[in-house]
Amino acid sequence: MGPGQQRCPGPCSENEASLPSLSKPADAAPPHPRPFSQGRRENDGSSLCVPLDLPPEAANTRVKQDEETRTMKRNAQIWLAACLGSAALVAGCQSTGEMPVEETTTTTTAPSLPIASPIALTRSSPFVSEMYNFLVQDEVMPPAACSTVFTGSSSIRFWFTLEEDFPALDAVNRGFGGSGIAHATAYFDILITPHQPHEIVFYSGENDVSAGASPDEILASFQTFLDKKTATLGDTPVYFVSIKPSIARLGQLETQTAANRLIADYAETRDDLIFIDITEPMMDGDTPKDLFISDRLHMNAAGYDIWTKVISEALADPERPTAAGCD
Repeated sequence: MGPGQQRCPGPCSENEASLPSLSKPADAAPPHPRPFSQGRRENDGSSLCVPLDLPPEAANTRVKQDEETRTMKRNAQIWLAACLGSAALVAGCQSTGEMPVEETTTTTTAPSLPIASPIALTRSSPFVSEMYNFLVQDEVMPPAACSTVFTGSSSIRFWFTLEEDFPALDAVNRGFGGSGIAHATAYFDILITPHQPHEIVFYSGENDVSAGASPDEILASFQTFLDKKTATLGDTPVYFVSIKPSIARLGQLETQTAANRLIADYAETRDDLIFIDITEPMMDGDTPKDLFISDRLHMNAAGYDIWTKVISEALADPERPTAAGCD
């Protein structure tokens, strides 16, 4: 780069476009009002502009600052790519709510990911960045057997104090926000299998109700999850946390209650399924208690305090089932 050259807004490649912006948007005002003449392009596709009247001393300072800025951007991109992988970058690190097909997949290496995966992931796979993140975590810190895996949707994902709230357990958080029951089934071998858990604490179904699923459909989807669990982990117990009420989804309470009732009844027929009623302690009569953040959907600390108490009592039952090989 010659003296006085400066980066100005310009087109970027597809991969760069998928990264969080580290500079002003393309329609932002120029950094100063002096006219620019178009300079050469670097390999990243960004424009270089040359101020016509920038003094040599200022030009040298500007060049140094621009080089430092570009270095920071490159380092940020490299770091993000290492964390999320090429699939997440091309997907923009965004998840989709599309339900995957509930089927068992064969062990393979995902073609677009630089890490081994027990499930074939593509750039368009729902929640690919979250799954890749879990794969990386398990590579960096190999899972220990007989942990307690908490999995499900955002109520698990946002349980930031999970390990502190269950100090006696080897608690593992494998929640991913926006997911439904079918997602947990499809990604079972990423979320749960590597941990060979003592038990599984499962919270999902709320997003299924919101997407229009009926109580019978929710039960059927959960039964498919249990079929996958049994085929993979045998009698490892599953604790189903009831679909929680919320102010934002109060209109769905009737469907939530019906789905909870079906799963509670089904739990009576299985030794490896325990139903945990979280609904009653979260209600004040016919209205949910004030246990939510500003969106009136996700819980605040008081809500998680209730969950901790109720789930701890269920896990402390001396007669509760345990996975084979785990005390």
